[in-house]
Amino acid sequence: MRIPSSGPLNNLVQGVQRQFTAVERSPEEVREGLRVSLSELGKSMSAKSDKNEDIDNSDLPKAIKDLLKMIRELRAQIVEKQAQIEAIMSDQSLDAETKRQQLEGLQTELASLNSALTAANANLIKLMRENGLSNEQMQTAATLAMG
Repeated sequence: MRIPSSGPLNNLVQGVQRQFTAVERSPEEVREGLRVSLSELGKSMSAKSDKNEDIDNSDLPKAIKDLLKMIRELRAQIVEKQAQIEAIMSDQSLDAETKRQQLEGLQTELASLNSALTAANANLIKLMRENGLSNEQMQTAATLAMG
């Protein structure tokens, strides 16, 4: 009985042989050959920590800082939903019914996000008044809310 030499077992044997015959490389050489790429989620998580640095560095109360971060997140989600709506509207591969259903779903989500943003802005104004912020702090909070 003969075992074919092109099967998975042969591939494993060849891999092990290459491993033993390979010249050992220094950690620097290994590092130079490595490439790391972040997923879109990883990139967005990394960007999130940087984009709120101005809020974290402000002299505002923690509750207002948290609300400002939420407002920014809501604005980002609104922009994302609007982009998704535009993409579906311009997608010629979708039939009319599928396009309508997807647009209705996204428009409902967009309406909810806009409602949440309105409530967050109202809550921000309320918190600013309750905390007795100085004029300078109020201006800072308003600027951060718009940014």
